Amino acid sequence: MSLQFRLASRNLFHDRLRFIATIIGIIFSIVLVTVQMGLYVGFRRMVTTMIDHSPAELWIMPVGTKCFEDPSLLDERQRFRALAVPGVAEATPLVIGYAQWRLPQGTTTPVFVVGSELRGLGLHPWNVVEGRLDDLSVPGAVAIDRTYFERLGITGVEQAAELRDRKVQVMAVTKGIRSFTTTPYVFTDVERARTYTGIAPNKASYLLVKLTPDADLGTVQQALRGNLGNVDVLTAAEFRSRSRSFWLFGTGAGAALFAGALLGLIVGTVIVAQTLYSSTKDHINEFATLRAIGSTSRYIYTVIIWQALLSAIVGFAGAAGIGKIVAAATAESALPVIMTAALTVALFVLTVTMCIGSAIAAILKVMRIDPTLVFSR
Repeated sequence: MSLQFRLASRNLFHDRLRFIATIIGIIFSIVLVTVQMGLYVGFRRMVTTMIDHSPAELWIMPVGTKCFEDPSLLDERQRFRALAVPGVAEATPLVIGYAQWRLPQGTTTPVFVVGSELRGLGLHPWNVVEGRLDDLSVPGAVAIDRTYFERLGITGVEQAAELRDRKVQVMAVTKGIRSFTTTPYVFTDVERARTYTGIAPNKASYLLVKLTPDADLGTVQQALRGNLGNVDVLTAAEFRSRSRSFWLFGTGAGAALFAGALLGLIVGTVIVAQTLYSSTKDHINEFATLRAIGSTSRYIYTVIIWQALLSAIVGFAGAAGIGKIVAAATAESALPVIMTAALTVALFVLTVTMCIGSAIAAILKVMRIDPTLVFSR
């Protein structure tokens, strides 16, 4: 095996310009795949960030709600019917909707209002770095993320602005609650959220349900569906899956990311295949000599596969380094490139598979070698 490895490395490094071109091709390919798949992972997380941070075990919503940001309305009388179902401990309203934020200088920008009960079950802001969650009980108080300071004309807590022509004051600031749609989230009390979004006092976007400790999730879910009638009752996992399906595949965003990754994979495969084939062709007499002195086909194929593996390892090392830089550079953006350990391992396996698959053309060339070729030289 050591002799095969030595022969493979010498064949590969003999023409350094060709080897560098191969590595650049692999790096380009894997970086493109890395960015596209990292965006896919980041997008997949961002579209469910609100669901992930809600303590609700069940979500009650209007029929056909596609995702969290799809603002439809329920009659809040459904809440009392839900509370009557055995196993339901809490059922609290959640109000979402778009509103116009007026900056101090007079210009406006759209925001996405999230309003829930400030005590008990609710969708509260997290990662609060300035102010306190309790401060949202002050009349007109809202919470925003520091990412949107410049856009909202805010520099810190206790600054004022207008939301739907009503004065609001920033009393809490979060870090890292970003919207993939780039529309800033504004957290507030449920009643004020109705005012800011123009929703009637007896309406809600969702009902968040928490069960009693001894309740069975599936049994309560079926009972709610039967008792409430024309609504969807989903577990957090089901709502998460529905939201991801809508944004990733219903809008075509996921297909676009996968298409870009496939393009990078094809480019890398073609480049590596062409390099290995050319290297094998340039050393055809040497391979013929190995065949003539009795080397098995398996021995020669192992040499070629070692060349592919060496290319994969060197290329992936470069691509992984660039991928980490890209991930760090986009960490604070609206749609970050996220590199997980599982994704890194999958990309390494993909690189090795791509390079070994590319060696097929070179192997087919060797299989057609006539050992007598060496005696005709």
